[in-house]
Amino acid sequence: MKRHELTEEQWQLVQPILPKRTATTGRPPSDSRVMLNGIFWNLRTGAPWRDLPERFGPWQTVYDHFRNWRADGTYDRILQTLQIRLCQ
Repeated sequence: MKRHELTEEQWQLVQPILPKRTATTGRPPSDSRVMLNGIFWNLRTGAPWRDLPERFGPWQTVYDHFRNWRADGTYDRILQTLQIRLCQ
């Protein structure tokens, strides 16, 4: 595991919160864990989205996930779940 990335335990808590993929055509969907790790990397470092390391995939895709998850409340639920776990 690299710095700024979810542990296996954190991933198990967060995975059920993420929206289910329903698209049946087009490109294969991005790995949600990689997208979330990219979001956390960006927010933790404060770097511009364009400076996101290649291991997270295209910065535009990671940013789109961030934008969509913020708009539909998924990101808030993720943070709340991880915060509750840290307080226990």
